[in-house]
Amino acid sequence: MKTGLGARQPRAALVAALAAGLALSAACGGKKAAGPPRETVPVTVGTVTRQAVPLEVSAIGNVEPYTTVAVTARVGGQLTRGEFREGQDVRKGEVLFVIDPRPFEAALAQARANLERDRARAKKAEQDRQRYAELVAKDYVTREQADQTESEAAAAGATIKADQAAIETTALELSYCTITAPISGRAGSVLVHAGNVVKANDDKPLIVINQIQPVYVKFSVPETALSKIKSHVLGGRPLEVTAARSDDPKQLEKGELSFVDNAVNSATGTIELKATFINRNEALWPGQFVTVSLVLTTDANAVVVPSQAVQTGQQGSYVFVVLPDLTVEARPVEVERTRGALAVVARGLQPGERVVTDGQLRLVPGTKIEIKPSEGSAS
Repeated sequence: MKTGLGARQPRAALVAALAAGLALSAACGGKKAAGPPRETVPVTVGTVTRQAVPLEVSAIGNVEPYTTVAVTARVGGQLTRGEFREGQDVRKGEVLFVIDPRPFEAALAQARANLERDRARAKKAEQDRQRYAELVAKDYVTREQADQTESEAAAAGATIKADQAAIETTALELSYCTITAPISGRAGSVLVHAGNVVKANDDKPLIVINQIQPVYVKFSVPETALSKIKSHVLGGRPLEVTAARSDDPKQLEKGELSFVDNAVNSATGTIELKATFINRNEALWPGQFVTVSLVLTTDANAVVVPSQAVQTGQQGSYVFVVLPDLTVEARPVEVERTRGALAVVARGLQPGERVVTDGQLRLVPGTKIEIKPSEGSAS
């Protein structure tokens, strides 16, 4: 009897516990326990706006000097001295080198002496011609003798002209002994130093001068842009070109398109262009590579968003749009092009809408967000 009584006691305890649980549930009104609150994701947002955005073509360009002159000696001789420092700016007509002028001075003096001698001979020949002309009229000399004196007088006159030409040539060669800058620009390294003997019109220049104010920037663009470029050029409307250096991409130099090649490169499908830059501060240097942007036209009513708002998924580009209840939806967009920090959207967004620009990794459609201030904005 004791054993049977002990077996019934645990069952009675279990029934009592179940009854207590049902009573507690009834006391709570039968409501289910609430789950944990949904997490809010902090993000930064940007606004969709409408603004004028230039349509431009970008390319890598190479800076070229506006003019390059390789200075050579036009006469031979010993280089005695230079009147400048290499690497400095020189002006047109400034003395660069001097070739020993003494041999040319001596040649000029000899040419002048030859002229004086031949003038004296010509004077005597003219006198003989006049005298023989009188004598032949009186039959004192033969016509042959008179003709000979006339020929000698003419030859003497031609000799004087040759002497005068020799003087001019020698004087010109003497002037070539002083080598001056043919253009204003920046002098490069001295390639032949004083004391060396140089040859006339040698292939090796003495120095190279580059004109860098203004400068050219040469670049190539796809042939698809040719029609728009030609319409501007034929209409006389200058196309703006900007150039950015790799060491300072935010500093833009402005110029104008000044050259369009007369043929498309069939191998690359591009056409070569040149832009002229005033380059007052010498920011652009010959041989330097720069990023070039050619503005073809301007879209006055482009819909733009910050480019960091655009995400790429399996179905293409999309953005997270902020709804009035501070939840987000993923909306597909068609991006026409990007320009700097802006993306031009052809379809999918309307001006005034807000999009998420940072924090997209934690978002799914319907996520509740908290907008935090972006960097640089007032707190």
